[in-house]
Amino acid sequence: MKYVRILFLAIPFLLQSYKSNNHNHQQQHGKHWVSLFNGKDLDGWKPKIAGYPLGENFGNTFRVADNILSTRYNEYDSFNSRFGALYYDKKFTNYRLKVEYRFVGNLTPGAPSWGFRDGGIQYHCQPPATVGLNQPFPVCLEYNLLGGKETGERPTGEICASGIYVEMDGKRNNSYCTSPTVKRTFAGDQWVTAEIEVMDGKITHFINGEQVLQFENPRFDSTHLEGKKFINAGKDMVRDGYISLQSNSHPMDFRKIEIMEY
Repeated sequence: MKYVRILFLAIPFLLQSYKSNNHNHQQQHGKHWVSLFNGKDLDGWKPKIAGYPLGENFGNTFRVADNILSTRYNEYDSFNSRFGALYYDKKFTNYRLKVEYRFVGNLTPGAPSWGFRDGGIQYHCQPPATVGLNQPFPVCLEYNLLGGKETGERPTGEICASGIYVEMDGKRNNSYCTSPTVKRTFAGDQWVTAEIEVMDGKITHFINGEQVLQFENPRFDSTHLEGKKFINAGKDMVRDGYISLQSNSHPMDFRKIEIMEY
């Protein structure tokens, strides 16, 4: 019994030592979470909305209030295919990105029906300065954010590939969007945590901490009008890119945007 008591007394110290060593290990290797959103304004971010030049926040689409970054369309007369994105002003290579989001309100008048509770986190994006004036979507990979409808399943976390293709189980993706392997539907206005991990060509999607999809080897698509422009001397592997949040016609809120670079 004496040895058992000693063991129980020692456990808290062992756990504390492990946490301390693990924390130090992460710090030594630059592995710590950094917030990309300051909760006050759009510092470090730049909008690009179809039909408008980079930096013009048409209709005050992207706005910040009460520590929440939102997409809103109340100043639009009609959505009219004005798809957009808010780009963070830095290129990333290997990392884990964490975003807390929710859908609110109603679909914007003039939006496509598929826009209902449809948004996205775009990554491996082409440089925002190279996005055409009327280009609706960048060359990128997209973690598609979907909200549930009144009935049925509508799982979030699928991969949509624009001008880029990926490999799943050794085979090239055969559709623009591919559903997650693990299907989770979130209805209503609840907050959900989406995470993307990019590590040396292998990419994993998580939802509320659960792995839902994995794929690898993203490459620029030589058959895509925009994607082929980024193939240089036959080199088509996508190794890095920019991160952006879509404005896809349904109002959304984002309250935490963090990244851990590897």
